[in-house]
Amino acid sequence: MLNKESLGICIGASTITAVHLIDSFGKPEIFSSVALPHHGDPKAIIKDILKKESSEKVAVTGRKFRKLMHLTSIPEPEAVELALDNLKLQADVVISIGGENFIVYQLDRKNKISKCITGNKCASGTGEFFLQQIKRMDLGVDEAIGLSDSSNPYSISGRCSVFCKSDCTHALNKGVAKGKVVAGLSQMVAQKVIELTSILNPRNVILIGGVTQNDVVVKYLKEHFENV
Repeated sequence: MLNKESLGICIGASTITAVHLIDSFGKPEIFSSVALPHHGDPKAIIKDILKKESSEKVAVTGRKFRKLMHLTSIPEPEAVELALDNLKLQADVVISIGGENFIVYQLDRKNKISKCITGNKCASGTGEFFLQQIKRMDLGVDEAIGLSDSSNPYSISGRCSVFCKSDCTHALNKGVAKGKVVAGLSQMVAQKVIELTSILNPRNVILIGGVTQNDVVVKYLKEHFENV
């Protein structure tokens, strides 16, 4: 018998993610989930979600905008710890790779966050930057990843967004296949993540965030880390 329902909303820099949970015999199960880009107007997306979803309990998390909501608010680190506990997952680190920033949460022996490392404020390598570059190539996300030639990526600098854009433009002007450029972008994103974890040297990694939808980025990370 299904009874209590709850709704979790993560307000990210570029995307709103909502998960509808149901309580089935005392065990929470995912009934439905959706991830929608908000294009700088999260309020409109959240209003639409709340109109469609009727739940007894609603909780909001995410680094962006969550404090502006008159709803139960949970900091992202606390949400991560709760998720690890409920899903019975263990790792050395949890890496959040999102639209605006990359964050590494180091876990202690009790599976609690002991340290937080954030990426620099440079836009290159973020999920939003990746989306901007493939848009310049007139590609959607699924199309770009489908075209990606991960076996032969074009080398793209990750030093800063200006160099990265220049490398992409120069490659396309030379006639380099879009798939190779996309693979190069994905490789650069993965390298940014690897650099962020270098001082910790983790073996077991959990990835969260919208960039995990990029199979090519995940492939490169799986080649580096022992267990993802």
